[in-house]
Amino acid sequence: MQTADFSHCLDTLLIHAGEPRPRMGGALILPVFQSATFAFPDPSGDPALRYIRLNNTPNHEVLHAKLAALEKAEAALVTASGMAAIAAVLLTVLGSGDRILVQQGLYGGTHGLIHQDLARLGISADVVSDDDPADWRRHLQPGTRAFYVETITNPTLRVADLEAVAAFCREHGLVSIIDNTFASPVNFRPLEHGFDLSLHSATKYLNGHSDIVAGAVIGGANLVERVKQRLDHLGASLDPHACFLLHRGLKTLGVRVRQQNSGAEAVARFLSGHPAVARVNYPGLENHPDHPRAKGLFDGYGGMLSFEIDGGAAVAEAFLSHLRLPVVAPSLGGVESLITRPAATSHAGMTPAQRAAMGIGDNLVRMSVGLEAPEDLIADLDQALAGGG
Repeated sequence: MQTADFSHCLDTLLIHAGEPRPRMGGALILPVFQSATFAFPDPSGDPALRYIRLNNTPNHEVLHAKLAALEKAEAALVTASGMAAIAAVLLTVLGSGDRILVQQGLYGGTHGLIHQDLARLGISADVVSDDDPADWRRHLQPGTRAFYVETITNPTLRVADLEAVAAFCREHGLVSIIDNTFASPVNFRPLEHGFDLSLHSATKYLNGHSDIVAGAVIGGANLVERVKQRLDHLGASLDPHACFLLHRGLKTLGVRVRQQNSGAEAVARFLSGHPAVARVNYPGLENHPDHPRAKGLFDGYGGMLSFEIDGGAAVAEAFLSHLRLPVVAPSLGGVESLITRPAATSHAGMTPAQRAAMGIGDNLVRMSVGLEAPEDLIADLDQALAGGG
């Protein structure tokens, strides 16, 4: 299957990169190939065996080409979930007796996978600082194989010294892995800054409509092929209909994320001046500890923010109960604003002490700003902070 090859700006790539040429049956939109298996081709032609579990149906292949183009990578791979992408990558680059450096403050699911499941396989993790290469060197051991970070941490919105991480990995022969979900390719493209693998929960911004669960792995061809082989064995392939929905959602990624960037910054500035809010975490604010770094790295500061409400869990829960527009629900990156208390959702599996060490208090609220008018969101937040009405 021939695909379109473009080298234009991101918005053009989102629409045209990877699309089959000529169109299949003349269809403007790629059809759903809802077939588990495909007839084996003529031996004189393409020898590939097509099977859904092998992630190589036409729906998969178009997605792979488009995602690779977005981050200027050689290859990409979609998976059944973001956690499937993370698990497949870590199980590819790590084995029993190996070690991995991990940034403090990772997403709760990633934290559990690394510190519980991988630990049972004899794989050890060393938690290191965001921006101290001396600390990284102190934890470096002969068995260290990789370094795992997030572009923007969930839910405290910290930004590590990402270029230093990539350089450190090149110097010491480590695989550099970054979860780029919060930024999306619109705001940050990790491979341009030296990372080996960029991961996404495609459930979030890449799809953008809160109707599928999916993941993505983007990077060099050899490394992505190794991950694919592991994924083939794990069986965490993405269903063709989910591929179709992800493919559809990607085409509006640019306009969605830029609007969410703008809306989140407006909301963050409002909250930072509200007397009922003790702290706002948003890298676009000048008082954010990582603002200078984010300003130099990112094309936008993202649609995610978190903030601490004066008081404990009960006050935070009361605030959530008074909201009318944001939906109180986990996940993020959709067209609708979502809001949640991480101590009760994404990081509920951690102990209070572990959450406290990461800066996640019972009064911390995380908000994914959608596409609603920012002034409407601000008015709703204002009335909820005042106790409703």
